[in-house]
Amino acid sequence: MRQTTSRLSGATIKQYSTTILLVGSMASSAHIRASGDFFHAPTNLNAIKQSMVAEFALASNDVATALHNYTVLAIKSNSTSIKQRALNIALEHNDLNAALDIATHWVIQEPEDVPALFYLAHIALKAHEYDLAAETLDKILAIDATADLEQILAGIAPESPEDREFLIQALRTSKEKDNPSILILIAGLKAQNGQLEEALETVNRVLRKRPKVTGYILLKASLLSALQDSKAAQEWYAKSSRKHKNNLEVRLAEAKYLLKTNQPELALTKLEAMLEKWPKEDEALFLAGLTSIDLKQYEKAEKYLVELRYSNQYQNEAYYYLAVNAERKQHFETAKAYYRLVDGSLYTVSRRSMINIYSQQSRQHEALRFLTQERVNYPQHASFLYQAQAEILKRMNNKTAALRLLDEAIRNLPDDPELLYSEVLLLDPYQDKDKLDRLLKKLLQVEPNSPTYLNAYAYTLALQNRRLDEARQYVEQALEFAPEQASILDTLGLISYLQNDFDTSAQVLEKAFALSATVKIGVRYAKALYMQGNLTKFSQVLQQLQQKYPNDPQLEQLHSLLLPQHSPQS
Repeated sequence: MRQTTSRLSGATIKQYSTTILLVGSMASSAHIRASGDFFHAPTNLNAIKQSMVAEFALASNDVATALHNYTVLAIKSNSTSIKQRALNIALEHNDLNAALDIATHWVIQEPEDVPALFYLAHIALKAHEYDLAAETLDKILAIDATADLEQILAGIAPESPEDREFLIQALRTSKEKDNPSILILIAGLKAQNGQLEEALETVNRVLRKRPKVTGYILLKASLLSALQDSKAAQEWYAKSSRKHKNNLEVRLAEAKYLLKTNQPELALTKLEAMLEKWPKEDEALFLAGLTSIDLKQYEKAEKYLVELRYSNQYQNEAYYYLAVNAERKQHFETAKAYYRLVDGSLYTVSRRSMINIYSQQSRQHEALRFLTQERVNYPQHASFLYQAQAEILKRMNNKTAALRLLDEAIRNLPDDPELLYSEVLLLDPYQDKDKLDRLLKKLLQVEPNSPTYLNAYAYTLALQNRRLDEARQYVEQALEFAPEQASILDTLGLISYLQNDFDTSAQVLEKAFALSATVKIGVRYAKALYMQGNLTKFSQVLQQLQQKYPNDPQLEQLHSLLLPQHSPQS
């Protein structure tokens, strides 16, 4: 028997398990039911007292006392509610030993209670007691040979290859080792260990015994795909779809695989065949609609997507892609009408698309009026809408109006960092020093650990060539959160350059240039090398920039450094 420290919280079992008891019976009201069991038994006054002591202890965060009392009660009592309450507390506080004791005694008292056995198997796995887990799974399968065991492993499958191998060996030596439910667990564990061929062989054994189980069919397909045998995977999908014509899940999986492998024409053919059999199947309609758009079959796409206008799952997506479809057809007014109907997670992208259409039509003023009305209709999106309006005004070269609008937005939403940052980006670092300072300080109050905002403050101070020590602190803090971000490295390079720390400047700018070879960073890097006295490297970087940006005027600065032909001042 193997036991190691669990790496998951006590809540995991409740989160992932799908048995009725594991999901429903460990609710927060369990203590009410547990107490009720005693109050219906007036002779058990000691048990009532012990239950009350446990609940009062729990309310006082005295978990040890609560757990001790409930564990004793669970072992002594025949009450299911008491056992569930005890397990709930043990698992929430990750006391696996107590949970195992409770579940073990429950099974001893009720050896054929399947939910109790599910509890024990699940907790044994969580505690890495693999022999006990395998033994308990045997008992479950002895009662119900077709029991679905996969969910017992969900969320708590062993994390290390070594532990997975221990569990595989325990399952292989179990009484029910040839049961498909055990074999499929072994296959899944082997797949996780990278033993794909062996996993496939095991799944094939399972399929010979239970050829109609959807999960087994799809697992084989996934393994073939993982083995990069796309031909075999496609053939298996095709064979399975022919053999199981009434299995919608298998047939949808085949279509998705064809789309994944860039075969949209064949995928659409398969989807259309499905829709002949299941004309109202939402997912098939949705996939057929999107695939038709990709294939530029716009009339067909509209036919499928319009069927989803009242779908609970796909309504928003249907409106969005109907708009995209109309836009592809250059039916811009229809597109805007559909975009207006989109809400939820696609709200912002749909409004951005609308703004682009207005812009293409040179109807920016209409866009501004539309967005103003949207702020009334969708106040929860006010921040985004204000920013969108400000961006339009900026593109119209009306920076004053954009700033005025953002001032209004910040008055209404004073702690919105995106609005604050939007105004920061609009302000002039030389003419608006005080306002910039105020906004940047506010930003760091709202989100003190944001690398973006820390870098913005540092870069602003660097451009102003003031408070460089403070600026360096900000940018170094930003790098702690985003050490591989070129823009932040560039800021540190600029600040250290202004501080005459050319070694640091050259070092960090080299890294920034490797991450993002822009002309701005390249010029800054070359200048640092020059001031460092590394003329060889300077010439190499200059040559590289000339090849990539031959006509960029920024390179003139570097050429001018070479003209005097004397060593740089230290």
